[in-house]
This record gives sequence, structure tokens and C-alpha cells, in this order.
Amino acid sequence: VGRSIIEIILLGSRVVGRAFAAALREEYAASQQAAKNRQQSSSGSGASDSDQSGTASAISGLSLKEAMQILHVENLEDKSRIQHQYDHLFGVNDRKKGGSFYLQAKVFRAKERIDQEIGQQTVDPTYSQRMPVVQIEKAALCQCLNRKDFTDEEVDELCFEFGLELDEVTSEREMLAKEQGDAKAAQMGDQLSDAVIYKIEVPANRYDLLCVEGLSRALMVFQSLAQPPLYKAVQPAAGMQQMRVAPSTAQIRPYVVCAMLRNLSFTPASYKSFIDLQDKLHQTICRQRSLPIGTHDFDTLTGPFLYEALPPSDIVFKPLNQTKEFSAVELMQLYSGESHLKAYLPIIRDSPVYPVIKDANGVITLNTKNVFIEATATDAHKASVVLDTLVCAFSQYCSEQFTVEAVQVNYPDGRASIYPSLAYRQVDIQVDYLRKDLHRLTRMCLVAKATSDATVSVTVPPTRHDVLHPCDVLEDLAIAIGYNNLEMSLPPTLCTGKQQPLNSLTDKLRLEVAFAGFTECLTFALCSEKDISERLRLPLDSLPAVRIANPKTLEFQVARTSLLPGILKTVHSNRSLPLPLKLFEIQDVVYKSSDSSGSAVNSRQLAAVYYGKSSGFELIHGLMDRIMQVLGVPVDQYKLSATELATYFTGRCANVLYKGSPVGTIGVLHPETLAQFDLTLPASAFVFD
Repeated sequence: VGRSIIEIILLGSRVVGRAFAAALREEYAASQQAAKNRQQSSSGSGASDSDQSGTASAISGLSLKEAMQILHVENLEDKSRIQHQYDHLFGVNDRKKGGSFYLQAKVFRAKERIDQEIGQQTVDPTYSQRMPVVQIEKAALCQCLNRKDFTDEEVDELCFEFGLELDEVTSEREMLAKEQGDAKAAQMGDQLSDAVIYKIEVPANRYDLLCVEGLSRALMVFQSLAQPPLYKAVQPAAGMQQMRVAPSTAQIRPYVVCAMLRNLSFTPASYKSFIDLQDKLHQTICRQRSLPIGTHDFDTLTGPFLYEALPPSDIVFKPLNQTKEFSAVELMQLYSGESHLKAYLPIIRDSPVYPVIKDANGVITLNTKNVFIEATATDAHKASVVLDTLVCAFSQYCSEQFTVEAVQVNYPDGRASIYPSLAYRQVDIQVDYLRKDLHRLTRMCLVAKATSDATVSVTVPPTRHDVLHPCDVLEDLAIAIGYNNLEMSLPPTLCTGKQQPLNSLTDKLRLEVAFAGFTECLTFALCSEKDISERLRLPLDSLPAVRIANPKTLEFQVARTSLLPGILKTVHSNRSLPLPLKLFEIQDVVYKSSDSSGSAVNSRQLAAVYYGKSSGFELIHGLMDRIMQVLGVPVDQYKLSATELATYFTGRCANVLYKGSPVGTIGVLHPETLAQFDLTLPASAFVFD
């Protein structure tokens, strides 16, 4: 619906009435206690959920067992059954069909609880939403930057200049003590190192910095201690290794990319870094191993290779660390108990076929010299990015540095693709005002060359897949120059900002209404369909409401068309306070546009409610007169005109007219309207634009 809906969602997520928030906290505390009681009773009988499952139960107030009983399902893997039961039970309990809103809510919460459980099972528990962090020892950093020593402040400053952040200064012993306690760290004794380790946080799109090799090389180039390397993929004279793709792979992952690293020299540190980079790629661009990377000792393999997809029952082999052969079905059962592997099983579990690369049974070790790398994917470009990142980072350990052996992939339609591409791209930019500083781009592994009086062509290496647009080049140029070194200048045009007139008027009206003794409340911009229709005794079809396409809860189905429901909910939550309650709100409501554009329109409204032992209509009327007075509305241009509206008491309702046109309503609220909000005393209200 455009910008209006975005503003509504943002507003609805951050604006909450104080009283409503208090009620929400009470309900949350009650559900927490209920879940805690259930958890204690289940632990006494020997049954307990995992920590994550228990947390989900505590949040929802519903255990997994209860949720499954409500939907009458027994197997979480049968997603079609779960969805069918939810649709059926939610539908039969519709109030329009004589059902119960309470039961509908129970069904909804049960489905939500089961979805939480399924989501936890499909996410790697070690995955973090934080930026990736690379660990590098202080000694290694000093060596690569040709320094005898670094202070922590110098490292922090260097990282900041390069656009990174020094997350933590620690050591092996400190990390273990933090994770498992001082006693465990003391028990390990000399097995742990006290060498200083820097944890450096890198941007999520800088895949080339996810390992020590890439990070140290980038810092060396940035410090002008090394030139950017030239990566190349070569085709051996004896012919490339071949990977044939079977048509069956179209059912699961139709693409595969491959490469060969020849004559590698691994050390314990570089071997560990090789494994760590694969893990970081799996957790970032590979989306929790949905794009899996395989590395194999090529000397134990025999080409050519076949990539195909087979039914699970047809796949039989002996996996690592096992003494007998297993079928794919048996492996699923075997690994379902492995804490590090079970999180990834749902990626292919429900697929009719599983991807297989035949003859890929070599294992990487410290003694491996030739590494065959493959990655299967549904996105060929993303797979190529992953492959480029991996081979560029570790080709420095090959006997011929930064050189990778290419592999030919033959697809069923006759196409033949050669990987890795290691392509150098050209990005053209218009930077006349920074032309004198373009040579500094070399510090960021970019090479710039003037192609005309107004255009500069920048060569982007295969490690920098984050450079997508000329603005990315300019950002790197600013880093290379140093933001603190940029010359400051005044812009040619000066514009003085000021508050929007509508917001300025709103702030002034807030003060005036508060001076009249009313308290402001802030409520959600989203509400249920029931709030704006049934509870106000209005037909939903007559309202130009903007509906949310896929609402998360029944409480947030539409954008509010009136401020009254939110204020009356706040009154309900504050009934225990001394009477009378005098509340107001001045915020936006949203209407569907009357034209055919399908857009939405925001309208600023002011609403006030008086709730007490008497209706207090004369006080609401007086507040309306005061507002018109401070707005400067002449007496002859403002008046009330009797009308009938179902929300208000019969004979006690009027339209607010400005220059003869209705701009709002005022009156005594109907007892049935008040009953919808569990209010028993009379109340008066006005709402106007």
C-alpha cells in the first residue's frame, strides 16, 4: 500500500498505550507462570523439552505437547497434516458459523507454537545473528604487517580505518574460562595458550575477509605492504577434470561448481583456517548449508565425476567414522541424534531425491596436497561466489601462488561451464572531483584507470563480490583516503529545516488538551477487524479499512480507521484508577483510497473520552469548544448537527460541522459499545479530523 503502510507498521511496532502495555505484561507473566508450572510437572515425570523448546513454551504459555493435542497431530514432520488440521479447526470455530473466538485463538496459538518448534529444528543452534567474527593471533598480525608489536589501541584504530571493528581482545584460556568456567580452564593447564587473540568483526557481505588469510592480505595491501594478487584459473595440458550433471538434479539442486587446488602445503593453523572458512561461508552466504560445500583429497579419487539425484533408498555407502554401509534413509535416522548434524537434516529430508556426487569419498588431512572442491546449489551465481571466495583465500598455499586448476561441468542440455570463473569485472564511475585520489583505490585491491575525460574504469577482482555499484567504489575510495582526511566544504545550497506544519499543530493541540485536564494515551496503529466494526457496532463492509495480507496475530489484522477502540481499551485497562478517567489521543488513522489506485491515505485525528459515574457530555462538549477556539475557528463556521450513529446512544449523537461539512462526531457512547470493551459506566466521546 506504499509509504503509508510502512509508516503504519513502524508506528504499530513502537507506539503502545501505557495501560495496554501493563495489561500485556500481566498476561505475559501469567503465561510464563503457567508454562513454568507445566515444565515443573513434566520434569517430575521424567519428560523435558530442550532449552530452546522450553523457552518457546514459556513465551507462548503453551507446551509443545499441548499444542499437538489441540491440533490432533502426532508427527511434526507431517507438515501437510498440521496445516490441514489448523485450517479445519480454525474454520469450524469461526464465530460467523456459531463457533468460539476463544477456541479460534487456542488453535492459532497451537499452530504458532508448533511452527516455533519446527523453526528451531531447522536452524543451527550455533548460528548467530551477529556479524561474522574472525580470530587472528597478535603474533600473526604483527608478522603480516611487518611490525614488532601492536598495542590494542593501534589495532582498534587500524580496524576502524579499514571499516572493521575490533570486537574483543582475548586468549584461548580466557575464552574457555568464559564458556566453561575458571575451573575448567585451570584443569586444561598448559594445553591452553595465553597468546593474545584479536576478534575482529567484519561486514556480512565481505566474504573475502572471513578467514585469517583474506583479512591479513587485505590489511597488508591497505598498509601498502603488498600488491593486490592476480588470481587466475588454468587449464592443465593433460585436460581438465570433468563433472557430468544428470537430469535428475533438476528436482533438488540443478547446479554444481568445482575447482582444484594443486600442490598445497597445509600447516596446522592454515588447515584449521580452511575448515573455519567453510563453516563461516555455510553460516552466511550458504544460508545454513542450503548451499553445501564439499572438499576432498583428490589423490584418493578417480575422475570423471557424476553429479546426480537418487531416491534415498538407492543411496548406500560407508560414511565417515563408521564401520558399515548405510542407506540414506538409515543415515537420516543415525544423524538425527547428532547435535551438530540434526539441524541440517530437514534441508533435504522431505525431498523425493537426494543429491549425490559419486566417487567423492576422499578426506582432507594435513598431508593432503591436492584438494578437489565442489558445491551444489539452486543458484549458479551464488555457488560461483562461494567457490571464488574459497579458492582465492587458500590458493596462496599452492606451489604456484594464486593459481587454481579449472574443472569442466557438463550439463544435461549440452552446456559446458568451466569453474572457477575468477572473473575481473569493470565498473565505470563519474568522479571528476576525486580524480586526483583514484590511485589510492589500490589500497582496497581495486585498480582504477581513466578511460575518458569524465569516466574512470575500475577493475574489481574476484574476491570483491560486494562491489555491485559505483557507490561501492566511492565508499572504498573514502576508506582508502581516510574519512578524517576528506576536505570539508559547505554545500552550494543551504536549506533550513523545520517541523512539518501538521506535526507542529499536533504538538500545540496536545498541550491545550492536556491543560484541560485530559491524559494522552498512545495505542497501536494496527488492530483487529472486530475492534473497528463489531465493537463499535458498525458493519465491516462499510469501512474503508486497509487490511494486512498475512497478519501475525488476530489483534493486528487492519490499520485503524478510528482512535476510539484504542482509547476504550486503555480505559478498560485502567478501570481501577480513581474516576473519572479523561483520556485523549491525537494520531494518524488510515483509510483505503476512494479512487482505483489501491493506495492508502493517512488522516490525523483527535479523539477524547470521558468515563465516569455520569456521561460527562458537557465536559466533552466544552473541550470541543476550547479546541475550536484555539484553532481560531469562527463561531459561525462551527456547529453541531444531530445525527444517528450506531456507536453512540440514540438521540445523543451529533456531527461536527466545519463550514457546513462534517469533520467528526460527538456524543454519548451506546451501552452496547461500552459492553464490548467490558465497561459498565457511561462515557462520552468525540472524534474529529
